[in-house]
Amino acid sequence: MSSSSPSGHLLASVSSALAVLLLLLACVELGDAAAAVGVYRLIQYDLAGAPLGSRAAALNHHAAALPLPAAADLSRSALVAPLLDLPLAFLRDYLADKKYLGGLLILLPEKLNHEPNNEDKGQVKASLAELEQLLLHQQVPYPVYFAFQDDHFDNLLADIRKIASSGQPASATTGGYKLVVSTPEPRKVASPTISNIQGWLPGLKGEGETEQLPTIAIVANYDTFGAAPALSVGSDSNGSGAVALLEIARLFSRLYSNPKTRGKYNLLFGLTSGGPYNYNGTNKWLRSFDQRVRESIDYAICLNSVGSWDNELWMHVSKPPENPYIKQIFEDFSDVSKEMGISVGIKHKKINVSNPRVAWEHEQFSRFRVTALTLSELSSPPDFLESTGGLYDTRESADAESVIRTVRLVSESLARHIYGLKGKNIDVFAENSSLAINPHYIQSWLDLLSRTPRVAPFLQKNDPFIAALKKELSEHTADVHVQSDVLDGMFTFYDATKATLNVYQVASVTFDLLFLLVIGSYLIILFSFLVITTRGLDDLINIFRRPPSRKVKGA
Repeated sequence: MSSSSPSGHLLASVSSALAVLLLLLACVELGDAAAAVGVYRLIQYDLAGAPLGSRAAALNHHAAALPLPAAADLSRSALVAPLLDLPLAFLRDYLADKKYLGGLLILLPEKLNHEPNNEDKGQVKASLAELEQLLLHQQVPYPVYFAFQDDHFDNLLADIRKIASSGQPASATTGGYKLVVSTPEPRKVASPTISNIQGWLPGLKGEGETEQLPTIAIVANYDTFGAAPALSVGSDSNGSGAVALLEIARLFSRLYSNPKTRGKYNLLFGLTSGGPYNYNGTNKWLRSFDQRVRESIDYAICLNSVGSWDNELWMHVSKPPENPYIKQIFEDFSDVSKEMGISVGIKHKKINVSNPRVAWEHEQFSRFRVTALTLSELSSPPDFLESTGGLYDTRESADAESVIRTVRLVSESLARHIYGLKGKNIDVFAENSSLAINPHYIQSWLDLLSRTPRVAPFLQKNDPFIAALKKELSEHTADVHVQSDVLDGMFTFYDATKATLNVYQVASVTFDLLFLLVIGSYLIILFSFLVITTRGLDDLINIFRRPPSRKVKGA
């Protein structure tokens, strides 16, 4: 046949359409199980040049789950493990022996704030604290991500375990699920900033007084640090301290707004940054003061982790308890605490001037010879980068009633000292009065801070949260100022704190080969059929016939 018939054209078109449809159906079947999930990356940072945290971000490996087959090779697998199922001994061994994992995805309880019972809450908190300290102080050569466990991940784990029950780990040969995070190489955060926010309530000078009024400073750092920067909200440490400071500022602003009730002390309120990094922001803030301002500070009260205590609070000091100032402050606190039915203890820890490490914020004041103390629910100083608002420090970690008790203790003690009411048993901030503590205000700010990650290197100086703190302090104090500075170079941080995880269900190579064989056979049959119907059987035979050699042609 020299030309094709109309029926041949129609048949060719229908057959081609069927082939394309078959291919599309196969692709849909293979890509149907794809899902995208938000995940949070383990922090990557350098401490004095030593690389710590996760040193990789990109992920492209088959998923594996616990329990693992004996002697399983995980170098090409991404381990998916719920928090309470992940043996820390297993992780320690991998890090100590420098074994390589393709990646690690740790599934956190979907609602950390709403565990079924107190026992589970305690177990989750203990596991998170231990896991966090392990990962923060190790160099982890593979990508580590956190995600919240939900029904999708439960189904994923069930499928992975079903595949693993065959005795073979997921791979290109066996198929399964593939976890993919496509993200560029993390880059250093250039010149990370810390922002301190301060406001004043000026005291009232008497007629003819020329001397500078004494100052009392109330200070709290507001930033956090944790294994996952995008999840480090630090509700208790130190969201509770920052909220207590804002409420104390609000209460005294009402007293100081009236000249008749304005005290003869200046009140300085400071929300500082860089708390987890040796209180670097506090140090820079104090250095920025004129020497006369520093010398005018009678004492400073630093508030740290005051949102989770029942009956006992601790006053940490660098000067001996016998020091007249310390003794007076402690007596003021003790008098009010007895009326409240709570206890305030005192802990003395002398600072080592030759050691740059400080355990408490008040120690930075002590280095400038300013009397200071830290009020905290913690009875002993935390270790470096510990109790800084990590993964376990969520909204439930901070109780509004604890913050209210702290505000009452500090405010009443200050008022009795400022107005000379010692021993008179007068409640300045009595309930149901115009000066009463506002529980709703405290609750609202605790909720806000519990939704806001505040790891300083990832907070720009123009961040909306810093603007919100400045605006709130401006409502209650005067001369509000934000001091932005560069975090000291001991720390280097890297970006890429959040990512999108794509989960794909992939077929095995055996299935791919079988599918390829079926498609190939179909195309060969289709091709032969089209040639026969349009050009004849002889042309089909000629296509596959071996051409004559050159010698035959020459003959």
